[in-house]
Amino acid sequence: MKKISILFLLSIFFMAGIAQEADKISGIWWNDEKTTKIKVEKKDGKYIGTIFYMIPEKYKNGQPPKDDKNPDESLRNRSLIGLQILSGFDYDANKKEWINGKIYDPQSGKTYDCYGWLESNDLLKLKGFVAGVRWLGRSSEWYRTD
Repeated sequence: MKKISILFLLSIFFMAGIAQEADKISGIWWNDEKTTKIKVEKKDGKYIGTIFYMIPEKYKNGQPPKDDKNPDESLRNRSLIGLQILSGFDYDANKKEWINGKIYDPQSGKTYDCYGWLESNDLLKLKGFVAGVRWLGRSSEWYRTD
């Protein structure tokens, strides 16, 4: 019985360590051009990312840019501020990657499969890809900020 209790306690500490590693993606990130800030957070067990700031130079007539490249015409008039561009990310502790995600590119209106990893505590690398082929895609570097 004592061995079971010890194993149970060790498994709790192990799981807490994995959760801490997974949560390292959470926070505020600049996109690679440093024009947009994205808030990454855990919601309903998955990691998502939402645009919450754009530099004023991107505004038109005092208004934030619209999602005008969206393939769904009914969504083209929505603001990019508040738009969720990352969705569905899970943490793979073995690979130390966030996997099974999607990334939406408002500049093209396309959504890609995506995975990401931390190069350092302040550098998040994301790779969007098509047709399930990881090497067939484009990478992006995001920088931690506040």
